[in-house]
Amino acid sequence: MAEPGFWDDPEKATAITKEAGNLKQQVEKIDKLDQAYEDIEVFIEMAEEEEDESMLNEIKEQLEVFEDQFSELRMATLLSGEYDERDAIVTLHAGAGGTEACDWTSMLYRMYTKWAANKGFTVEEVDFLEGDVAGIKSVTFEVHGENAYGYLKSEHGVHRLVRISPFNANGKRQTSFSSCEVMPELDTDIEIEINDDDIRIDTYRSSGAGGQHINKTSSAIRITHFPTGIVVQCQNERSQHMNKDKAMQMLKTKLYMRQVEEQKAKAAGIRGDVKDIDFGSQIRSYFLQPYTLIKDLRTQYEKTNADAVLDGDIDGFIDAYLIMINKK
Repeated sequence: MAEPGFWDDPEKATAITKEAGNLKQQVEKIDKLDQAYEDIEVFIEMAEEEEDESMLNEIKEQLEVFEDQFSELRMATLLSGEYDERDAIVTLHAGAGGTEACDWTSMLYRMYTKWAANKGFTVEEVDFLEGDVAGIKSVTFEVHGENAYGYLKSEHGVHRLVRISPFNANGKRQTSFSSCEVMPELDTDIEIEINDDDIRIDTYRSSGAGGQHINKTSSAIRITHFPTGIVVQCQNERSQHMNKDKAMQMLKTKLYMRQVEEQKAKAAGIRGDVKDIDFGSQIRSYFLQPYTLIKDLRTQYEKTNADAVLDGDIDGFIDAYLIMINKK
């Protein structure tokens, strides 16, 4: 029974309603999966009784759909982290590789937006800095959807691309890197103390190729936190004030997650290494020439269909990562 006046608190009411909706969706998914299993059993029995081989293709198609749905449901059961159910804030930075790295960053951005669309999630761009020649130097975007952070936390790290560069006139293979930072979107009232003397707030004009990136006034915000060196930027809100609020929220989230990681490292007696976006620091390698292979160096999971992966088919990598961390 709810406490007196409980529903007078909009935030609590919204949280409870959202949780109830998520639980209802999970039950509905399980019921649909159970029904699909029973239907497949019936089809198999009918095919055996009637000795009808023509039904095999239909049964095979139903099994493939069932396996995909089962895999997705299994992935959801592995999401037990404190922030897994939250939306995600993702930042991509081009690393070593020049223009090629900027193009690689744009390819990763497309991969994640495709993946999000396939999940029925929405993507909201927060900050965008295009490359000098092509591609993207950096981009920050929010992914809104159930367990978005829980899924995307597997992507945190450096991603390495090996291919024949379209920007190399000699047609040589080139290696480039891009880093992916993933944070949960935390409540705006998170308790993190930030001294005014510890930060610098700069304003600038939005950048980009056009459309939503064009801004005639200096409404974009960049906040630099001196003690940690953390820099956050926001340019896609409607006003300078809203950009400042969003940037401050991202800074607080980064500082909070930094504290959490430091506490975990201290408890485990280890120190988290800060790696450069360069050779030897990658979590996953994407080989497009002379053969196609995408391999995760943490889980050893790999796929040879590079086109499918770059079109957003990364659930296999996410699943393997979630299984790995849940075994620890």
